[in-house]
Amino acid sequence: MVEGVHHGTDDIALETKPKSEGAAVVKKFFDPLTTADGDARAQVAFNSLETLWINTGSQCNIECLNCYIESSPKNDRLSYITADEARPFLDEALQMGAGEIGLTGGEPFLNPATPAIIEDALARGFTVLVLTNAMRPLMRPKMQAAVQQLIRAHGARVKFRVSLDHFTAQGHDEERGLGSFKAALEGLSWLNAQGAALSIAGRMAFCDNEASARAQYGALFKAQGLGIQADDRADLVLFPEMSEQSDPPEITQACWDILGQDPNDMMCASSRMVVKRSAAAKPSVTACTLIAYEKAFDLGASLYQATKEP
Repeated sequence: MVEGVHHGTDDIALETKPKSEGAAVVKKFFDPLTTADGDARAQVAFNSLETLWINTGSQCNIECLNCYIESSPKNDRLSYITADEARPFLDEALQMGAGEIGLTGGEPFLNPATPAIIEDALARGFTVLVLTNAMRPLMRPKMQAAVQQLIRAHGARVKFRVSLDHFTAQGHDEERGLGSFKAALEGLSWLNAQGAALSIAGRMAFCDNEASARAQYGALFKAQGLGIQADDRADLVLFPEMSEQSDPPEITQACWDILGQDPNDMMCASSRMVVKRSAAAKPSVTACTLIAYEKAFDLGASLYQATKEP
């Protein structure tokens, strides 16, 4: 995967100021191999498949102010994927040695097929991670019954990562809408009562610093009777902010050493995501969860195609 071109949704060529009077406008994120300054663009090679992500659909029961995928009740750019459509990808992932299936959206529990997809993944020996807001779609009686059965049958092999943008109702509701915090805690408490394996996704944008945030999330977890360990980065994942309105720098090959980062640690080195675009006849594969709408990053109709070197 080539870094950087996916920062915009519709127009991925961002203009920068000319270097000199009368010079041609240089475009950022335009050339897949070089930056606007002519440096070699940072690239991430695929190594092996560890996690297969399946986007269950872009619709969500709420509309957050800064959702990186712009999920909402009206966003149908990604259709609900069916269990029949997901199975061939699960079979490929199994053959390729993957260990985990991740379900994201939108809100996965809006898709009626989500429990069946989870069951199919678990039956193949995968662990499953479901990203959810734990609100009304999960709490519908039919969905509750299906999730309860999955937890009883498979225990910690099915995991739920619940979004709590902040450790206070005010902070969380500013992003997700009035009453969202209360509803999320109710769903979280219900999952906890079923014995579900739980983790939390928070946002660093609303926190002064990581240590303080973890301490205050920890106080919330204790007050709610949850066994989630706030100082464990797997239990509480604090994400940096992502915004299409920002003007990020282009990353060059030299930046790996400058930043002290290994490209093999990047998501697209070990994962792929299946999406079903609303106008498409069948699902296709992208390099990671952040570029669901970018057709330029469509890697093919199968995982085999999506993991071959160009």
